[in-house]
Amino acid sequence: MAATEEPIFISPNHGQPPKRLLILLHGWGADARDLAPLASIFNLPDYQFILPNAPFAHPEIPGGKAWYALETKDYKGLEESRQLLRDWILSLENTTGVPLSETILSGFSQGGAMTLDVGLTLPLAGLCSLSGYLHSQPQPCHSPLPPVLIVHGKQDSVVPLEAGIQARDKLTALGVQVQYQELDMGHEIKPSVVELMRSFLLTRVGEC
Repeated sequence: MAATEEPIFISPNHGQPPKRLLILLHGWGADARDLAPLASIFNLPDYQFILPNAPFAHPEIPGGKAWYALETKDYKGLEESRQLLRDWILSLENTTGVPLSETILSGFSQGGAMTLDVGLTLPLAGLCSLSGYLHSQPQPCHSPLPPVLIVHGKQDSVVPLEAGIQARDKLTALGVQVQYQELDMGHEIKPSVVELMRSFLLTRVGEC
């Protein structure tokens, strides 16, 4: 999101303006390029895919990015990253012509956590958290709240399955329409995850 780290924009290949935006937030230690290959397998011709880079350098991985410091108990940098991401998402309507009501925020791992953190404060079309978690008790700012897809691996050794279950339960208690799915996998994005996302976007989000 910084000036030196421009997001990756992947536009519809039919040459027409996009009808919806799908933002993909990478995980801790990756960068915007990590999730870019997914765009070609989603088969969502009316979507523009946008992949931003997290604002902080990873402490150990050369070229890797972080949304905040996982090596500190207080999640150092989270407040700054949260504000940067929120402001950037709010700016997209002017730069793309697509309103927030047609914008989906999604992310993997730490990106999934940022999705739930920031996404519930904006009037978005939907949220997708893949192997993500909650930073704290959600503080939604809008009603109605966007529908949420949570996908988690049963053998996830990085972000335990319990984190996905906790997110599901807390969001459901807030009245969020949550679609929750556990898969037989670890900390990863398998083709079946992409299919779940695509189905969610075409049905649950498409009905809103």
